[in-house]
Amino acid sequence: MKVNRFSRYFPILDWLQDYTTETFVRDALAAVIVTLMLVPQALAYAMLAGLPAEVGLYASMIPLVVYALFGTSATLAVGPVAVASLMTASALGGVAEVGSPEYVGAALVLAALSGLVLFGMGLLRLGFLANFLSHPVISGFVTASGILIATSQVGKILGIESGGSNLLEMGHDMWQTLGAINPLTLVVGLGALIYLYLCRNYLKNLLMKLGLSERLSDLITKAAPVSSVIITTVAAWFFNLSAHGVALVGKVPSGLPSVGLPPLDPSLWATLVPAAVLISLVGFVESVSVAQTLAAKRRQRINPNSELIALGLANVGAGIGGGAPVSGGFSRSVVNFEAGARTPVAGALTAIGITFATLTLTGFLAFLPKATLAAIIIIAVGTLIDFAAVRRTLAYSRADATAMIATIVLTLAHGVELGILVGVAASLGLHLYRTSQPHSAVVGRIPGTEHFRNINRFDVETDDKITILRVDESLYFANARYLEDTVLELSSENTSVQDFVLACQAVNEIDASALESLEAINRRLQEAGIRLHLAEVKGPVMDRLRTTPFCQELTGEIFLSTYEAWTTLRQQKSAVGAMSSA
Repeated sequence: MKVNRFSRYFPILDWLQDYTTETFVRDALAAVIVTLMLVPQALAYAMLAGLPAEVGLYASMIPLVVYALFGTSATLAVGPVAVASLMTASALGGVAEVGSPEYVGAALVLAALSGLVLFGMGLLRLGFLANFLSHPVISGFVTASGILIATSQVGKILGIESGGSNLLEMGHDMWQTLGAINPLTLVVGLGALIYLYLCRNYLKNLLMKLGLSERLSDLITKAAPVSSVIITTVAAWFFNLSAHGVALVGKVPSGLPSVGLPPLDPSLWATLVPAAVLISLVGFVESVSVAQTLAAKRRQRINPNSELIALGLANVGAGIGGGAPVSGGFSRSVVNFEAGARTPVAGALTAIGITFATLTLTGFLAFLPKATLAAIIIIAVGTLIDFAAVRRTLAYSRADATAMIATIVLTLAHGVELGILVGVAASLGLHLYRTSQPHSAVVGRIPGTEHFRNINRFDVETDDKITILRVDESLYFANARYLEDTVLELSSENTSVQDFVLACQAVNEIDASALESLEAINRRLQEAGIRLHLAEVKGPVMDRLRTTPFCQELTGEIFLSTYEAWTTLRQQKSAVGAMSSA
């Protein structure tokens, strides 16, 4: 019992009991493969965030160990990711000069703040808040972010200086500096880009034709960025490309990061709170989506609230360990899964691999061309850009497509913060609009059955003295008045109606505003000589209604089913008719 109680906070207690040597071997193999993939990505995403290269490596140490202790996903690979790096750069651009010690300190604050936001949400079990980021909005935001990220790296491929926080600014800056293109940098960057593109799209099939297994071919293909780093780094050293204007990563400090609190400037923390909240929510949604997808393939499950705590502590670890905001990476997690990782130990072993690389490879990485890292980023974010999703969403729901397109346009035109905020606002606004005018239908009985369907869609049996209205939405403040108007309009259209039934099978909640509207409907119908009845009221809703005077004041009855209401009211009408005849 004690283990079960503590395993809620320490999931490691669940799977560690069954940990075996075979499991360790699988985790270790996966860790080696993910480490090879993560080293160039960590450097690239640090550059994308405007941070020194070593910060990307530092962000891949402590956070991975922390997640291994608290995470519930066996294969989620935590570390620097493209979207979080872009959002970090956007948030810190107006706080300090890129690359300065103040900029790095602000990144530590942003990581710690993001961690505290996630950790607090986890303790309060607020994982549901991420549901306010609808999938079309997230998809649109990720697509626009992918475009911004790729565009921001074009200057490094060309060997020119360019900046900007949105697509217009980036395009303007590049246009102004096109005359300063460095031919050698272009050769390195474009060469790496073409090489990575060919590897991603053709290498796997080629290796399989040569006799390699599909799994091994796929893993080698995903490790292509490592070979591009080795090739271009050796070339930059051998040909002394820096003397010809090719920008290199430069000296990367060798050794472990210093552990300590980030800067404790209250004004800086207050300034970064909005960005930290957005980074936290976006990172959490992406991480949980990846983790749930991979867990389902092995019939495992994750706990979203525990994931909040784990990701929160991982980001706090990044904040005190010299890193930047982290979350679960899609491509790395897939590689980790396919490489055979069985537990979060694979992540901890990856952290050891990154530590080893930081201690031994920094001299080699100093000759790495920045154009190579830019090519790695562009190829990596290519999978984020999904215009087909816009077409699919537009064909299915114009309202959702509107929110999606608004997110894309505003992210590209004004930057990531405004884009996602408008997307969230649009989603909530459209939800309120749709639910404020809930679908409802007058229904009749399908002859010979106990089923009731829309009179405009089916050939059904009706009674001019009984109106049955099916309400297909929970009742709350935004649609209470709409229901009131609908009922009164229907009752006024049919002057012979004597009984009005609200079929509530789709009503999961009735709030105080809706209750007042039901009371008003009851009174208005009573004044018109019409009885109000309810049918198929769900248990929790009925429990709350019984605590109010409404049930006593109701002029009609509360029926278990629509069919019971139909038969009972028709029998009553027949009985009254028989008495009148007598």
